[in-house]
Amino acid sequence: MNKRKKILLVREDITKLAVDAIVNSANKSLLGGGGLDYVIHKKAGLLMKQACIELNKLKGGCPTGQAEVTIAGDLPAQYIIHAVGPRWLNGDHNEADLLCSAYSNALIKANEVRAKKVSFPSISTGVYAFPKQLAAEIAIGTVLSTLPNYSFIDEVVFVIKDSDNYQIYQNILSNLHDEHLEIKIEKT
Repeated sequence: MNKRKKILLVREDITKLAVDAIVNSANKSLLGGGGLDYVIHKKAGLLMKQACIELNKLKGGCPTGQAEVTIAGDLPAQYIIHAVGPRWLNGDHNEADLLCSAYSNALIKANEVRAKKVSFPSISTGVYAFPKQLAAEIAIGTVLSTLPNYSFIDEVVFVIKDSDNYQIYQNILSNLHDEHLEIKIEKT
């Protein structure tokens, strides 16, 4: 019998978690930007930065809704999955589908590198201004609906730093009941 997959909600610094793969809320260039992307690039160091430069040269970056994998450099993970979420433009530019794709493609990449434990930030809710409630619904819905398809991923950790966003994730996850999932919410 398959063991249950785990979903965990924590309020931490994603760069300090010892997981197999950290998902970065990246921009199309993969060369670093603002917010969490800036922090991850700064803390991961030169080896990860060089891997991003090579990917940019090779592929011209990464389209919105897609994801690419690099080493994690100086972070306590093996991989960084750079998922490019959409900027919120008013909801009429396919933003929800693109955000769903960013989460889906990040999970695909995590499974490809055989990551067992993957941590996700709230993609696109910082400088890209995606509405937090809708982003959380998309993130959780996408992960829950696709997680059973991945043979290697055992646990997804939603790492939410700001209190408003954490409360949104907590409210959604508290109301979920799935016999195939173990859902744990770390108290803040």
